[in-house]
Amino acid sequence: MSWITLIIRTDAEHAEALSDALLEQGALSVEIHDAAADTQDEQMLFGEPGEPSGEIWKNAEISALFEQAADIAEVLRNVSGIMPSGEDLEYHLERIEEQDWVRLTQSQFDPIQISQRLWIVPTWHSSPDPAAINLILDPGLAFGTGSHPTTQLCLGWLDQNLSPGGKLIDYGCGSGILAIAALKLGASHVTGIDIDPQAIEASQENALRNQCDPEKFRFVTPQHTIGSNISPDHPVDVIVANILTNPLMLLAPVLAGAVRAGGDIVLSGILQEQADEVKQVYRQWFDMRTMAVQEGWVLLTGSKR
Repeated sequence: MSWITLIIRTDAEHAEALSDALLEQGALSVEIHDAAADTQDEQMLFGEPGEPSGEIWKNAEISALFEQAADIAEVLRNVSGIMPSGEDLEYHLERIEEQDWVRLTQSQFDPIQISQRLWIVPTWHSSPDPAAINLILDPGLAFGTGSHPTTQLCLGWLDQNLSPGGKLIDYGCGSGILAIAALKLGASHVTGIDIDPQAIEASQENALRNQCDPEKFRFVTPQHTIGSNISPDHPVDVIVANILTNPLMLLAPVLAGAVRAGGDIVLSGILQEQADEVKQVYRQWFDMRTMAVQEGWVLLTGSKR
């Protein structure tokens, strides 16, 4: 069995209308992505979980999947009216053959070495170093498989700087990878917080998969943190927040209030050109510095005065 992918080059103004029309013409699935991805013209769009950015790439590509027997010529005739008069659709076709999709997906995720003693290992792989601290984690619905530079920056900081016995909050926990790493590295208790209920579920499952003590972790949405470790009445030793620049700046008073005097804040999800603005906000409470940069992403750390 095989399928046909119709790939149409368009712009932000027409992308959604074309996508809807392709679905009406029998497309099994439709995806919009950046036509300039992986080039110097790539356009970065960001949105929080459950809250898409609402933007579409200026130079967009639509990939529509059809059954092999679909009449693509007729599909093109039926959707071409969406474009301005006289403007032809720019498109090409690709054939997708039947494959072992599970094996193909798994082949894209190999173990990732964070440091001499810290690895991220998918469940279908054997650990390259059984004596290391191995975080067993599969790709899933929540952000944080260890492949993104911001996650690696935060893991590297935890590996080098986390003191055993401390309490930690992972704000924007995603898959729970940072909270789980903290427990494996000796934290006495972690609280993971995320606005996405699927992230909370994924974090709990991943923590149990990694044989973390249920008495030592808690994963909750923000509305369940009143009176808990996010409150100034229960300051913690470390807060790690790997989210995005705007939420980091908005949350600064809340995060700062939850760290004890002398404690650390670790911030990522920040592009290099945004670092000074974030540091300026947090300098009200912390002595801030740029700890590391990887592929244009910055890790900021601060010690609370």
